[in-house]
Amino acid sequence: MNNTSQTEREKMLAGELYFANDPDLMLARQRASKQTRLYNNTTEEQLENRQEILLELFGKMGNNVQINPPFYCDYGCYIKLGNNVYMNYNCMILDCNWVEIGDNVLFAPNVQIYTAYHPVEPEIRLTGNELAAPIKIGHNVWIGGGAIICPGVEIGDNTTIGAGSVVVNNIPERVVAVGNPCRVIRTL
Repeated sequence: MNNTSQTEREKMLAGELYFANDPDLMLARQRASKQTRLYNNTTEEQLENRQEILLELFGKMGNNVQINPPFYCDYGCYIKLGNNVYMNYNCMILDCNWVEIGDNVLFAPNVQIYTAYHPVEPEIRLTGNELAAPIKIGHNVWIGGGAIICPGVEIGDNTTIGAGSVVVNNIPERVVAVGNPCRVIRTL
């Protein structure tokens, strides 16, 4: 049920239609854009500077997080990272809703995580309203290069997602899943 007293940010995080060009949301995205630009312009010798930027950017960050630039996100503050997370080059997280990533998670290059999506009805889409659904990735997960994780998906612990997969449904724990759409091909 849509409550008109809710802010656009509250609607966004509740999975309701929200106006993405709300001034508050635009400022928050500008802040994240600045932080990611600063991060992406650091060098490999500036590890302490990189850590400071990430600590300021993310909602929660565990120990031993390594992200190879370039890295992109919408807000940053809705990303929760566990311990020992590694993201290879060119990862993108559209965190218009919560993105929770467990411990010991590996991302190959070009992994894309999308919480944001648009209404399929053109009349609603033309209003400028959008939607977002949370994503949760368990512990000990490896996501192959170029994989796309779609809104509302949960990936279980100890799972491998194959390169180029498009994950549109939940994936259970202890499996290998591949393809478009991504499907389980092996239980571990």
